[in-house]
Amino acid sequence: MTRLAAALLLATLSACTAVDRVEVPTRTKVIEASLPPTKSFGAARPVAAARSNKNIAADFLSLHFALESGAELPVFTRFDEPITVLLTGTPPQSMQTDLSRLLARLQREAQIDIRQIPEGQANITIEAVSQKQIRRILPQAACFVVPNSSSLEEYRRDRRKSKSNWTELRSRERIGIFIPYDASPQEIRDCLHEELAQALGPLNDLYRLPDSVFNDDNFHTVLTGFDMLILRTAYAPELQNGMTHEQVATALPDVLSRLNPRGDRVSPQPVTETPRAWINAVQRALGAGAGSSKRINAANEAARIGQQQGWTDHRRAYPHYLLGRMGQFDDPQAAQQQYDIAMKFLKTTPGTEVQRAHITAQTAAFALAQGRGAQALPELNSAIDVMTRSENAALLATLLLLKSEALRQSGQIDQARSVRLDSIGWARYGFGSDLVVRSVTQDIAQSAATSTDG
Repeated sequence: MTRLAAALLLATLSACTAVDRVEVPTRTKVIEASLPPTKSFGAARPVAAARSNKNIAADFLSLHFALESGAELPVFTRFDEPITVLLTGTPPQSMQTDLSRLLARLQREAQIDIRQIPEGQANITIEAVSQKQIRRILPQAACFVVPNSSSLEEYRRDRRKSKSNWTELRSRERIGIFIPYDASPQEIRDCLHEELAQALGPLNDLYRLPDSVFNDDNFHTVLTGFDMLILRTAYAPELQNGMTHEQVATALPDVLSRLNPRGDRVSPQPVTETPRAWINAVQRALGAGAGSSKRINAANEAARIGQQQGWTDHRRAYPHYLLGRMGQFDDPQAAQQQYDIAMKFLKTTPGTEVQRAHITAQTAAFALAQGRGAQALPELNSAIDVMTRSENAALLATLLLLKSEALRQSGQIDQARSVRLDSIGWARYGFGSDLVVRSVTQDIAQSAATSTDG
């Protein structure tokens, strides 16, 4: 595998991964100019929700009547349409492009009357600020959304007042979203999707959802067909601000029958809540500050809880996926066993194609390290199709780099070169051009050093 492939694969494992800079200042601009342009996705291709309307109704209630912390919300809230959006701060061009695409999807798929305005007071203000400014307020947040503020300065001033408390909300009139302008284009877009969706609708995340951005496992990066149905339901005329849990529950069957008639023909599945102990264990396993042994112990604890719960879904798979990631450098063989366990549960759980593609990136890299590129190609091609449809450019770039190496091992040199160039355009969107240019620069410098040594 090339140095570039290794660098970008490592970047998919940790958003904090940095590539050491190789100082070749006289060549950097030349290299950047010669790289393929940044790629972007075309028309969205969301997959429609495939669950029973009874299950979707239960999900809707759990999403709208609680916060991620577990605090309950007393009433249902939403905006009164039409809804206006204002983009302020110092947004890069990609942010405006992706916001326009998102607003068009919300209008078309969720049937929400929402539009961007160039100035003035808006219902939703999206302020592009620096990562440093965000970390000063919420050190662990990549981006965030708050009620009753239109600027980061207003929120900083009023954050401890009742106006900033979601549980005090009885209707939505003014909401602020704060997104870093100095992140990669994909990170910015992902924040737009998640935070704007929360500004409009659900404030909770549920680990039990396999096909949604409203899930802290972060496998999905853009709003799915399920998410659009949830948002469309939230703005159905049968629902109003101030309705209680019972009132919304009574109205939902008719609303979902009208919006999603296919869901009435699907048999409902038993719904099992996710214990707080499992959530806490997963969060400790993901924690950057904990030692590796503590993280491994936490992932094993989550796996034990999942087994005790009798789960066979994606939640049962997730701790094993985390264990594979943690151990793949120290004990690659053991990591593959964890990925195999995770994949076993995912293959029997509908709507988990995205999760399976993430595992393919890891298992394919292991196969390539053993020279089994030809065997890895079918699974890589399948995962590439999934990541293209789900618009994850970072993982798509990595999968394409892995496919390039698999083609090279198979003797298809010209095709391998073409696929590698294709991956760079997606990497510039997924990881940011700075990382890609540094990685390519290192790749060239490494090759030159090897040639000189030879």
